[in-house]
Amino acid sequence: MRIALLAAAAATVVFVVVGIVAVRDDPGPAVAGTTEQVLEHDGRTRHYRVYRPAALPARPPLVVVLHGGLGTGEQAQRAYGWDALADAGGFVVAYPDGLDRAWNAGGCCGNPARTGVDDVGFLTRMIDELVRTVSIDRDRIYLTGMSNGAMMAYSMACRTSIAAAVGAVAGTLLDDCPHPSPTSVIHVHGTDDENVRYDGAPGSGVARIDGPSVPELNEFWRAADDCAPPVSTIDDRVTTLRASCRDGRAVDLVTVAGAGHRWPGAELSPLERLDPNRRPDALDATRLIWDFFAAHHR
Repeated sequence: MRIALLAAAAATVVFVVVGIVAVRDDPGPAVAGTTEQVLEHDGRTRHYRVYRPAALPARPPLVVVLHGGLGTGEQAQRAYGWDALADAGGFVVAYPDGLDRAWNAGGCCGNPARTGVDDVGFLTRMIDELVRTVSIDRDRIYLTGMSNGAMMAYSMACRTSIAAAVGAVAGTLLDDCPHPSPTSVIHVHGTDDENVRYDGAPGSGVARIDGPSVPELNEFWRAADDCAPPVSTIDDRVTTLRASCRDGRAVDLVTVAGAGHRWPGAELSPLERLDPNRRPDALDATRLIWDFFAAHHR
């Protein structure tokens, strides 16, 4: 698939903190640590987790972390290491759950795509709720995701103007995107990814992802953000293509030679731990993406 370059009702929220559950129509003041929250949207009950450091600025940034297919918000919180960076950087992290462990991101994936779940609306409502209850800085709202979650982050960038920047790992853009909002983008991808292939050929996974090649996707965002020609740097197995764009935005492509379909630096799965041929990750994607986010406001 090639990209065409033409191209809310009050929510009931449930807090779970250290085993204590409180249900209220008004979420009240934010609580430090992790809370579990519920939002009614489009006739469905949706769930998300929020991590709030003990110390925050008056108007903190927000990072929304979108799990991959078959994942959950809890799994993303455990695996990717965002909470420790939130403590150090003074920002809030949200970990929403896709219905049936997937997101409706432009034709993929699973039941949400087949049944037309309004994930854009759900995520927009969730972010609005956090802006209201935690005084989030609307100029520093960031979306990041893995695989199907990365696709969902791109769908949000195509269909809303919420994100100051997007960080995509091992994903692609499947949604129609004729008029994307100006958004800084960093994309991390392994050359040996068989699920979402670097060359854009159909993937080997159940979803058979058939998107643009990663270089083509990078060209799309550089054109959308009116960028200068990119500059390439190489550090061992990591090649970074960096473009400076209008109004201080940037579009980065980080290619990891030999890496497969994973979040570099994430917690290893049991199968990965047993693989005697697994190569160490060449970078910490979470740190890389946060450093990129911190440098780019709306």
